[in-house]
Amino acid sequence: MNIKRNVLLNPGPSTTTDTVKMAQIVPDICPREKEFAGLMKGLRTDITKIVHGDLNKYTTVLFCGSGTINIDVCLNSLLPEGKKVLVVNNGAYSTRAVQICEYYGLPHIDLKFPVNEQPDLEAVEETLKNNPDIYLVHTTHNETGTGLLNPIKEIGALAHQYGAIFSVDTTSSFAMIPIDIDEYNIDFCMASAQKGLMAMTGLSFIVGNISEIEKSRDYPKRSYYCNLFRQYDYFEKTGEMNFTPPVQTVYATIQALKEYYAEGEEAKWARHTRVFNALHAGLDKLGFKDFIPREIQSGLVVAALYPDDPNWDFFKVHDYCYERGFTIYPGKVEKKGMFRLCALGAIDVPDIENFFKVFEEALKVNNIQIPVIYNK
Repeated sequence: MNIKRNVLLNPGPSTTTDTVKMAQIVPDICPREKEFAGLMKGLRTDITKIVHGDLNKYTTVLFCGSGTINIDVCLNSLLPEGKKVLVVNNGAYSTRAVQICEYYGLPHIDLKFPVNEQPDLEAVEETLKNNPDIYLVHTTHNETGTGLLNPIKEIGALAHQYGAIFSVDTTSSFAMIPIDIDEYNIDFCMASAQKGLMAMTGLSFIVGNISEIEKSRDYPKRSYYCNLFRQYDYFEKTGEMNFTPPVQTVYATIQALKEYYAEGEEAKWARHTRVFNALHAGLDKLGFKDFIPREIQSGLVVAALYPDDPNWDFFKVHDYCYERGFTIYPGKVEKKGMFRLCALGAIDVPDIENFFKVFEEALKVNNIQIPVIYNK
């Protein structure tokens, strides 16, 4: 392919292989054909296996949309009448879950913690103990806004201890950080094709406990399009999505899954870890400071604080890098100046070494002191 290769260091969509790009170039097909339904059945199975889900206990339900659709679907579909959601909230994406609860008018508790700290598990347990009507606990695995990793195994154990189910936003960890859905006490996890699978935008999916999905048949119906049981039931009866799927994205995702399994879970995570370490090495050399303590970082996102240099201008630095094939991304913490570099996608250490040559040039061109300076 004669297509320029860009290295995306933003938190998604991620850099893709040429073979994934080319997988979209297929003969036109009506998605109601049995042939296409068969492709989606295999896709659902392969996604479930990524988190080592027992196919008799777990299934994957596909939706057309970005990662936020998954949070919407789980929260609005899985809450019985008279029950509450507990959102363990220490970042932008758990805050999004709170906003979804507010939008639907779902009874919920927003258990807030600082965005640069892991949740206090004692506070989580105390909340569960004092609120026996909590049925659904939700949090985020890798808070992509900062790169903080949450202790989902421990939170899930507490949820189950107090009779609740556990949903986890794994959008930016799925198919990268190894996850065993049973071992991690997860009932529902989720992602989008353009993140860890390194495919294209437009296809999202929820891996969930079949018995809990089937129980939700009798829960209040809060959405027509975003109802988990309705989509699951239609897949089980017809092999198809209720509504038109993103056909070309499905083909790209099937190819991405082939490449995922060819690389292997451990080797893929090792590659992301190499990239993450190279990002840290490059930032350390230039004097940048982390926002999140390293011992609780996810291994996928580095949030670097803006230096206190009067010449620092993120957008000028971004544009210099972008024009040379590298994308960097601003932070997602209110009133805190930072940018993010991510270890997602089909990239490896040489890409990071090439990036830092360009990034250092961008600092010099804009007269930003190296090593960068901080006032405190």
